[in-house]
Amino acid sequence: MADIDINALIQTIAVAAIPVLLAITLHEAAHGYVARHFGDPTAWALGRVSLNPLRHIDPIGTIAVPLGMLLLSLFLTSGTILFGWAKPVPVDFGRLRNPKRDMLWVAAAGPAANLVMLLFWAAFAKLGWLLPNNAFSLPMARMAEFGIIANIILMVLNLFPLPPLDGGRVLVNLLPDGAARRYARIEPFGMPILIVLLLTGILGQILMPVMAFVANLIALLFQLPT
Repeated sequence: MADIDINALIQTIAVAAIPVLLAITLHEAAHGYVARHFGDPTAWALGRVSLNPLRHIDPIGTIAVPLGMLLLSLFLTSGTILFGWAKPVPVDFGRLRNPKRDMLWVAAAGPAANLVMLLFWAAFAKLGWLLPNNAFSLPMARMAEFGIIANIILMVLNLFPLPPLDGGRVLVNLLPDGAARRYARIEPFGMPILIVLLLTGILGQILMPVMAFVANLIALLFQLPT
């Protein structure tokens, strides 16, 4: 077990806070924005379609869990682990103009927002590497690294085809009606199943190769060091 360097911890939190908060909260805001586009103004009326992270922060999922996992990773000297969630955006699927079709786009909006942010942080990282060495270039590169990691994790995890994750809801809307109804019945058990898969390491075995592929693809496209 390693001793924690308080200064290093503060610096890590300082550069990680913005990209991690944006990755988590804009994911949720995107769901609300697309739901409003297709006829459900519930999230908009509650002020949840906002770039203000404070409107989406869950004290446990957005602050305590990511910070706790960061501290744990420092104790174990196993690298930075990023995981968390925001307050779910309320969506009244019955108010969508075409609930089955539109729910697919509402569900896909969160991972799509993470993809956009992933590309932004990759470009930001490229800029950091191109700038001459100065007081800002290294923090820029580190902040971009956290942004890339956080958005890859959230995008790939949420595309896992298990309700209530976004990928599960997308799959429900792609299946024929009968199969969709049967598969949707998994949703109340989805989170316990996900936790079991996580604790047994099965989820990591499934998702880590996908995350590595996306990370390598981004590094190749933007000519970033790996």
